[in-house]
Amino acid sequence: MKILIVEDEQKTGDYLKQGLSEAGFVADLVRDGVDGRHLALTDDYDLVVLDVMLPGLDGWQVLREIRQAGRHMPVLFLTARDQVEDRVKGLELGADDYLVKPFAFSELLARVRTLLRRGKSKEPELLQVADLDLDLLRRRVTRAGKRIDLTAKEFALLELLLRRQGEVLPRSLIASQVWDMNFDSDTNVIEVAMRRLRAKIDDDFEPKLIRTVRGMGYVLEIPEAA
Repeated sequence: MKILIVEDEQKTGDYLKQGLSEAGFVADLVRDGVDGRHLALTDDYDLVVLDVMLPGLDGWQVLREIRQAGRHMPVLFLTARDQVEDRVKGLELGADDYLVKPFAFSELLARVRTLLRRGKSKEPELLQVADLDLDLLRRRVTRAGKRIDLTAKEFALLELLLRRQGEVLPRSLIASQVWDMNFDSDTNVIEVAMRRLRAKIDDDFEPKLIRTVRGMGYVLEIPEAA
């Protein structure tokens, strides 16, 4: 599970990052609203812990733009402002929970886990495009009813492409999401993996679903002419 922390108070931010990491989560920390908005809109997070009073952009605006962009990950607001109207405003903008500072980390952790369980229950069990099906629970892939065996990395790569279908995914994003590494232009690991995935799900089928966008990355979609 991957969590984004947007908190400008250094001590609080470091405390949250360390605590959530020790609890088994992958935790990214940024200290202003502009960086928080950028990561929330461009990366895949299971939950956002968002302070209200931030430099650059405040938490209200960050949350508003997250929801306007169609991102539905749970958002837990953190604030020192214990006003009913502030809590109502946050919930109306799309926050899922609200925690007033100072707080006990055990309470925050319990709320984080509750939100993640709630969000997980909304996750689709089956990802589909055309006649390609990816069953998340059974870890099974079929195309035109034919079972396709994938390695763990190929499955993760296909899942990412399906979750973001129609969106051109740069190699840097694929590298960080599937291989958990920074993209190195000297390595062809992504090209090799994509070639193997195409051989399994595209070569013997029509229409071809995975397309290379030269100089940009890869996209999975149904071709317009199909």
